[in-house]
Amino acid sequence: MYTFFVAILILDSLILATAVLLQAGQGGGLATLGGGAGTETIMGGRQATTLLTKVTWWTAGIFLFLALMLTFMSSGGTQVRSVLQGQQGAGQQAPAPVQQTPLPIETQPTPTPPPAPPAAKPPTNRRP
Repeated sequence: MYTFFVAILILDSLILATAVLLQAGQGGGLATLGGGAGTETIMGGRQATTLLTKVTWWTAGIFLFLALMLTFMSSGGTQVRSVLQGQQGAGQQAPAPVQQTPLPIETQPTPTPPPAPPAAKPPTNRRP
């Protein structure tokens, strides 16, 4: 189902791009702002609704709807799961809990070694 919707989305995007590129612009642009341009040109005026305009609006709406629907369909697989969750498959048993081993109790303190004798000073090369 996901692949079917992706195919429709690609076909819809091609139709939308073609419809947008075939439409005539409103003309003028920045060149009409220099002077002598009427208010209809600056404000845009009212255009007659053509077939290309309707096709553009419909394909844009279908494109947005399909993109949103595919986003929700694909977000189900990206939820965070534990690594250990997938290890318990069919026929596998859960591992037995580890028994705690008691720590050895120290009965006598260990004797501390005697301090080391101070080291002799190394000879120096200085003259007295």
